[in-house]
Amino acid sequence: MPSLLNQSASLIAFVRAVEAGSFSAAARNAGTTPSAISKSIARLESELNAKLFRRSTRMLSLTPEGQAFFERVAPLLQAIDDCADALRHTGGARGHLRVSMPSDLGRLLMPRISSVFLAEHPEVELDLTLLDHHVDVIREGYDVIFRAGNLSDSDLKSRTLAQLDMALVASPKFLDEWGTPHTLEELRALPFVRYQLNGRTLPIIFENGETLVPRGRIGLDSGFGLRAAALGNLGVAYLMKCTVQQELDRGELMQIMPGHRLPSLAIHSLHAFGVLTPIRIKLFADFVQQELYRLEGQSISSHTIS
Repeated sequence: MPSLLNQSASLIAFVRAVEAGSFSAAARNAGTTPSAISKSIARLESELNAKLFRRSTRMLSLTPEGQAFFERVAPLLQAIDDCADALRHTGGARGHLRVSMPSDLGRLLMPRISSVFLAEHPEVELDLTLLDHHVDVIREGYDVIFRAGNLSDSDLKSRTLAQLDMALVASPKFLDEWGTPHTLEELRALPFVRYQLNGRTLPIIFENGETLVPRGRIGLDSGFGLRAAALGNLGVAYLMKCTVQQELDRGELMQIMPGHRLPSLAIHSLHAFGVLTPIRIKLFADFVQQELYRLEGQSISSHTIS
């Protein structure tokens, strides 16, 4: 339908009206009038010879034809925006940004995301999902995800942002009851709060190659849960040190066996845009990297039990 190529303004008006929920809201967002939005969509309906909206005084809803058209057109317009955005080398981030990151990192970064990143980029709308399990970037519609640990083979564009220190921690009350371990054998005898991925307890591997399979009554699938369980005196937890630094500084948790070195944990960003990475993703990944460096710098001073 060649003439439809000339309807770019009407296509944009249509998508913005659906996203905003009304002609008046779409007009406010676009800096125009509801009448202009309505006329653009009327021209599009005439071109398509189809009704896209059911209109009433109270609400605006899509017809089945309108829904089908929106599902096809909206991703195309977003892809055009993303390509144009990727070619901009200057300016701030803008647009919708859908992100997934590990729960405890999100907890730490959220205050700075709101007070720094979103303040510096007022045109960004952020949807942030805090999950430790892996998500499907393309199928679930994420712009960028942040993942800890080794990466499996993937067609996604990846970038290593930081290497974070790991720590074994427990509460003072727990250590008073169970004793402070000084050897790996003593550590094996202690109950752990176990980290589980896809229902399987993950082993702890030390830098020298020694392996410990945690045992304990409770298994959890998030760093947030492990930290809470350790604070609740339920066992030893294996966590990113920066996520428990405040508790270490306050004496609410103690680092145990720091002489048995643990490999650092890599934090990666991944997305499906290839080399044409939208600037909003570049800037957000840069921000996360800077914040991880800042958190790691703060984790130098800690309370330890050797």
